[in-house]
Amino acid sequence: MKKVLLNSFVVSLFFLLPVFLFSQVGIETTTPKGQLDVVTITDLGLVVPRVSSIENVTDGSGNLAVNGTVVYDNSRNKFCYRINDAWICMGKDATGNVEIGVVNPIFTTISNYVKASNTDAGDVFGSTLGISADGSRFIIGAGGEDSSATGVNSNQIDNSSTSSGAAYVYSKTGGIWIQEAYLKASNTGSPDGFGRAVAISGDGVWIAVGAPFEKSNATGINGNQLDNSFPNSGAVYIFKQSGGIWTQVAYVKASNTDPSDGFGSSVSLNENGSKLAVGAYLESSNATGINGNQSNNSMFGAGAVYVFNRVGNAWSQEAYIKASNTNGGDGFGNKLSLSGNGQYLAVGAEGEDSNATGVNGNQNNNSFNDSGAVYIFKLSGNVWSQETYLKASNTGNGDEFGHSIMLDKEGETLICGAWKEDSNGNQNNNSKQDSGAVYMFKRNGVSWVQETYLKASTIDAGDLFGVSVSITIDGSRISVGANSEDSIAIGINGNEADNSAFLSGAAYVFSNTGNGWNQESYIKSSNNESGDSFGQQAILSYCGNILIVTATGEDSNATGINGNQSNNSANLSGAAYVIE
Repeated sequence: MKKVLLNSFVVSLFFLLPVFLFSQVGIETTTPKGQLDVVTITDLGLVVPRVSSIENVTDGSGNLAVNGTVVYDNSRNKFCYRINDAWICMGKDATGNVEIGVVNPIFTTISNYVKASNTDAGDVFGSTLGISADGSRFIIGAGGEDSSATGVNSNQIDNSSTSSGAAYVYSKTGGIWIQEAYLKASNTGSPDGFGRAVAISGDGVWIAVGAPFEKSNATGINGNQLDNSFPNSGAVYIFKQSGGIWTQVAYVKASNTDPSDGFGSSVSLNENGSKLAVGAYLESSNATGINGNQSNNSMFGAGAVYVFNRVGNAWSQEAYIKASNTNGGDGFGNKLSLSGNGQYLAVGAEGEDSNATGVNGNQNNNSFNDSGAVYIFKLSGNVWSQETYLKASNTGNGDEFGHSIMLDKEGETLICGAWKEDSNGNQNNNSKQDSGAVYMFKRNGVSWVQETYLKASTIDAGDLFGVSVSITIDGSRISVGANSEDSIAIGINGNEADNSAFLSGAAYVFSNTGNGWNQESYIKSSNNESGDSFGQQAILSYCGNILIVTATGEDSNATGINGNQSNNSANLSGAAYVIE
């Protein structure tokens, strides 16, 4: 083999990559011991590609860098490699000690302003949101959308089906975001609220959309959609994409369909889309635990959760889950989250009433109305069981702990919002009504402990900090929405003090580099105005380099990506903002 200078290694490697699939390549050797064998016979070293910063590294087509990418980051003075959709960097800290860890780029600007393709007043585009693990695809629900269309990418113009609802799928190609699909139910009806809950699998292949006000009396998978005798019973629709083309593959109902159950009020998919959890927060049976009696409806609004399993393209119900302390009005299933591995399920019950605090406390004293609780379930083999009952460290009346929840990929960390918590930062001083708080719990062996209690950097009554939460794959970064925050600031890290934009909303990002949690970013919309409710959803991609924030009260009449933000003639149409 012709001798190749080592300092030309990177260029040579680019041209030799196709050969790796079929043969071995040697540099300074004619008998390579692997697909690539580099032998040093001089004092020259091997220099990896040097970049200004990892924020600028792509796959060559403008998309996120692929796993296995290796660079030297000049801005950080660190050697970095890409693994599990996150950057791991190695170098020295300020004191000269070796430092290795996940590096999340800091958010600096809002890169894209996203509207529906058929923007209309009252659509509340952005009421729900789901993001694939790598952040290359996301789905936005608009439960108030009115078209009579059915299926995928059909006619958006005929608005004769009020609040039937829709969902919109976006993907990134060549560094550019585009709307990939416009989704409607196969049995569009008014006011079904299709899109009031959405989820996308981590791999971006599967989507679940809830329509909690759908009316059919069907049960199970792919039943009869035409008998609308059970108003507000609810349904879930599953879509699958192949080559960017989406098709509906399943129509899902509860095993015990009843009027007003609200099945589909919340949905969650695991990373590969093999598990689906569905909440029916108004379901009324008095059962407790797993697979109990579904027929005694004496506990109105107690709530239930249904877990479905996929084998190939076939779905079946795997479990019917109730709280260990079922009570009327608890709303068990108002929010839920499957871990990425599908082995753990967290369920919120924001209307639960016990006065317990912490982990596995007394569930029987219901003296704190709507204090809220979270239940964690574990799958062993094919059997689900309740593992833990969680309450806030400062349980209070009306806090609605569990209004927002998210598990990390392995089910080791839970982030939980109590959007109506009242403290002023001191958990014992409730002088800031409905300011909101967020709690982080960590698994310690088979038990859980509360690790962190978070409040906004500026605590104001009524901000509803914790209306939405998310956490990255490694648990090092958290996002929090506060859709009723009032400052007039615009963009990233503006002035929080001027509260003259009433209910404009905000989002917050916190990070932990090993020395505790710190607020990293305070984020406002690029067209901040009163009543926009920015922060309704504030969700990070698993690797933490993309944040999407929605504003359901935003009013512009723009359509598509990066349209005109200034014409506010479409009241409550809604918008989303991509921060990369």
